[in-house]
Amino acid sequence: MRLIVIRHGETTGDVEDRFGGAYDDELSPHGHIQVQQLTEELAGKGIQKIFTSPLKRAQQTAAGLAEKIVCPVKIIPDFKERAQYGLLTGMTKTEARAQHPDWVEALKDRLNTIPEAESYAEASSRTSTAFAELLTNLETTGQSCAAIVWHGGGMRVLFRDMLKWGELSKIGDCCWVELEKTKNNETFKILNSQRIGFEFSIS
Repeated sequence: MRLIVIRHGETTGDVEDRFGGAYDDELSPHGHIQVQQLTEELAGKGIQKIFTSPLKRAQQTAAGLAEKIVCPVKIIPDFKERAQYGLLTGMTKTEARAQHPDWVEALKDRLNTIPEAESYAEASSRTSTAFAELLTNLETTGQSCAAIVWHGGGMRVLFRDMLKWGELSKIGDCCWVELEKTKNNETFKILNSQRIGFEFSIS
């Protein structure tokens, strides 16, 4: 079984330099161009179904890919990004630094939880549980290749907490990693990747 995990394209919030997370922004014009490139890269991978975060930026990325390869899309609510920024969500970073400098400083450590934010432990737990349930479903139904469109937070949880391989040094717009798992293998191996950097060896 192969699984392709994908981060969404550039968003309006990226362009405006806002704190994202639960901020439900959309793809920017350049983000739509990035999705077109993504679809060209993945068109021949044999993806049978796409699973996506409920946030607009992920759904738009998934829709662009699905239109190209002609396959169904299913929303997985717990694949949403961590609501890390609490009361800062949607604020520009300049505004946030001026109004709440202590909270902005606290965000440098992922284990800190500022007011009205989701803790790292909560986000990791729900993401890991949803991912495990999806794998069970894919193995039960015998699908040979599926894709997940989600967020940078999901990417980090996957490699740090689920696979326990370590940290990612780069998570680019529309980055993707193609993973393969055989029936006799309890973990994945990396086949291909684009626009993502690993601090661990993938050989």
